[in-house]
Amino acid sequence: MDVNDIRIAFTLFSMVIFLGIVSWAFAKRNKQSFDELGGLPLMDDQAPGALSSQGGRNE
Repeated sequence: MDVNDIRIAFTLFSMVIFLGIVSWAFAKRNKQSFDELGGLPLMDDQAPGALSSQGGRNE
């Protein structure tokens, strides 16, 4: 087995892994969970009226 054979095998293995990740990311069954996770940065950190870290009320 030549070093070029190892390089070819690693390249093919990497390509298969990459295509698997891409197909998983764009699968329709994952769309709802990705949409929910995508909105997390836009959600508030605390609920309205919750106590702040300084002990007072958030108003």
